[in-house]
Amino acid sequence: MSAVRELGPAETELAFRAMKALRTALADAGAFARHVNRIQRPEGYRLVAVCEDGEAEAVAVAGFRVLHNLAWGHVLYVDDLSTLPEGRRRGYGRMLLDWLLDEARRLECDELHLDSGVGENRLDAHRLYFNSGMRITSHHFARRVM
Repeated sequence: MSAVRELGPAETELAFRAMKALRTALADAGAFARHVNRIQRPEGYRLVAVCEDGEAEAVAVAGFRVLHNLAWGHVLYVDDLSTLPEGRRRGYGRMLLDWLLDEARRLECDELHLDSGVGENRLDAHRLYFNSGMRITSHHFARRVM
């Protein structure tokens, strides 16, 4: 039976393939692990994964952090939520969202937040978010600095 578990720094590479399904610009597992472990984890980033029975490598993964801001209060913010194409429609994304919600409650957060792209290829993800009780609360604007 598949279960959600947190990945420690020595296990970061196990999330690479599942994360690459969402973050397609990622080049290789070693560079990914170094970036996450040296830059993001010190900023509070954590990784949780679903691994199928007998498999070490994640089939689905979520990267998140806990933060405080004036707009939302104390929140668990999901940076990344991704499932390998061959693992989709098996409930793994929902398992991760349920785990994240439980963690937000455990940490006494006020809300759980995530941003999602708006392309046509994101419709299944949006359906999952709506079915998980999430709603669209704002527009997210971005601009390159360079």
